[in-house]
Amino acid sequence: MSTAIVTGGSQGFGRALTAALARDGWTVITTGRDPERLETTRAIDPSRITVVRGDVRSAQHQRGLVAAAEAAGGLDLLVHNASALGPSPLPSVEELAPQELTRILDVNVVAPLALTQLALPLLRKSPSPAVVSLSSDAAVEAYEGWSGYGSSKAALDHLMAVLAAEEPTLAVYAFDPGDMRTEMHQQAFPGEDISDRPEPEAVVPALLDLLAERPTSGRYRAADRTAGVAA
Repeated sequence: MSTAIVTGGSQGFGRALTAALARDGWTVITTGRDPERLETTRAIDPSRITVVRGDVRSAQHQRGLVAAAEAAGGLDLLVHNASALGPSPLPSVEELAPQELTRILDVNVVAPLALTQLALPLLRKSPSPAVVSLSSDAAVEAYEGWSGYGSSKAALDHLMAVLAAEEPTLAVYAFDPGDMRTEMHQQAFPGEDISDRPEPEAVVPALLDLLAERPTSGRYRAADRTAGVAA
């Protein structure tokens, strides 16, 4: 039996991925801060999904996630999905408050680093371990207003690339799902109609395809995967 930790599983892509992994027979430990939404995720398959409420920035919470995986028998997949967008509407570089950038980096870079460090001993014991971080085209393209989120995802991409170089037995992927119809994407475009974006459930197969194929560690876009998902 394979075990995964998926952060940010109470909504959006994290919830859709948690549900898909559970359907495929995985034991999934997921997390979030909203107890009602977390319970909705757990109810998808209570026999396979364990929810641990908390803030991904909390060291105690990070230890709790890894302890839950250890209790389940180990860890085969770690997915860094939880993210902070920052202020909405998105501010310019001139207007981005340094304390807001610090918060974005804490959630999107520092927390994944700390959780990865705690999880590595378990991942190294897995016969086929993988670490996935959710990326964005804002990590590689310069869009007005996206300085905070984009720079955090660029930093996370590089962190994962160095992890891949240092841990050659791990498959390490920065996965760019493209635009999706999520609350975060709506916050990035307040007042705009984003109904033309795909639902997260439509993008999950591209990541599952990546995990099944296990190509060389690196950065991959959902739009390029054989599962055929529009970005």
